[in-house]
Amino acid sequence: MYELEIKLLCKNSKMPEFANNGDAGMDIFSIEEKIIKSGESELIRTGISLKLPKDTEIQIRPKSGLALNHQITLLNSPGTIDEGYRGEIKVIVINHGKKDFVVKEGMKIAQMVLKPIYKVKLTEINEMNLDTQRGNNGFGSSGI
Repeated sequence: MYELEIKLLCKNSKMPEFANNGDAGMDIFSIEEKIIKSGESELIRTGISLKLPKDTEIQIRPKSGLALNHQITLLNSPGTIDEGYRGEIKVIVINHGKKDFVVKEGMKIAQMVLKPIYKVKLTEINEMNLDTQRGNNGFGSSGI
């Protein structure tokens, strides 16, 4: 089991929390109220910083209920928090809906998932073997 160290930066900061046993994502909360106008994005503060375990990252992901019910999602999804970052976690939220959306203090604004990082050795090669069923067939190659 990994240990994720969390610092609460403000008096209204909340610890991330798992909503249900077995959930992959921990809910994270806004510490501010902000209006996100239709078609625009805002940077939302969470009031927390993290010390990640060695060889891990945090992925910041949207909340499905906000996406379905309000067309609210994250602009860079998933966002990556690297192991060495110690600043405040902030979330870039975009409003794809037709109405302005109010982010309230204490609202679940995103979720974060701890993931392992695999160390890799990068090797330059001169030729790529395309001898697979897919080869270099890309966009649309598998049909609809």
